[in-house]
Amino acid sequence: MSAPFKFDLEASAPLGKDTATPADLAIRPRDRRFCRKARPVRWWLGNDPVATAWHNSLSVAFPVGESFFIEHVKAHREGVPPKLEAEIRAFVRQEINHTREHVAFNRYVTDAGYDISRVEQRLNEAVQVTRERPAIANLAASMALEHFTAIIARHTLTHLWQYGKAEPEVAELWRWHAVEEIEHKGVTYDTWLHATRDWTRFRRWWVKSLLMILAGRNFLKGRIQDTLDFLAQDGLTGWKWKWRVGLYLVGRPGVLRKIFPDWVAYFLPGFHPWKTDDRALIHLYDSEYADAVMPVEMEETVPAFRKAASAAA
Repeated sequence: MSAPFKFDLEASAPLGKDTATPADLAIRPRDRRFCRKARPVRWWLGNDPVATAWHNSLSVAFPVGESFFIEHVKAHREGVPPKLEAEIRAFVRQEINHTREHVAFNRYVTDAGYDISRVEQRLNEAVQVTRERPAIANLAASMALEHFTAIIARHTLTHLWQYGKAEPEVAELWRWHAVEEIEHKGVTYDTWLHATRDWTRFRRWWVKSLLMILAGRNFLKGRIQDTLDFLAQDGLTGWKWKWRVGLYLVGRPGVLRKIFPDWVAYFLPGFHPWKTDDRALIHLYDSEYADAVMPVEMEETVPAFRKAASAAA
């Protein structure tokens, strides 16, 4: 496990009162590898074709999406404060690791008998469309999608019961990824704040809100379409299976229903991803490894997350 990045806080120029990123945040690229020798299992998530198809659709999207995020954050890093510059470097390292591991997992999905080529083609076509947009719009889209991944990650870590019957190594991949998505959830937002520092608050709000609506719609539409594609490869088609996908997303475990309040919060004045401080979930994960030590101040907070996760089950 890599050591956390350290920031010289006194040398860091402030982003202004809009940022809520914790001053002592350490972004820790955890260089882990998964699914290199695991036996391919077609319905790896508890023998549930819907849950498996949803996660497979996310995984196939991650390499394309994370490359997009890296490109557009790096395009706007010139002149950022030293603290944010270091956070961007750590963000890039984490996203590169995520891309590598989901490429490996996608081979696992392919080895289990699925064809992911149509999904990859749709994703690549969608990215090509963005080449015609202004660079700042692509940063806003990256920021919106990073918020989506962060709130889905929080749902993952507070609903670990849903992975109880998953292939253990695969379940650990999703937990690892979720932890790092939460850890760097403020980087694209703070990059946006820097890039638009001369904008009015209304203009910032309008552009970020518009791109959240557009990017969010495309994200959900694409992932649901891809989920149905994977189910169709299992011969599971028709309204019954569309209904079951809907029940999975808004019923139990209900990821879309449960992240909805966090999605709405994005449109509120004064929003920042770190207005919700869920570092306790990160420390809970890190505390399970011998080379990570939980700070004393988190000891009372972590049991609360354990209790919440248990209650959700």
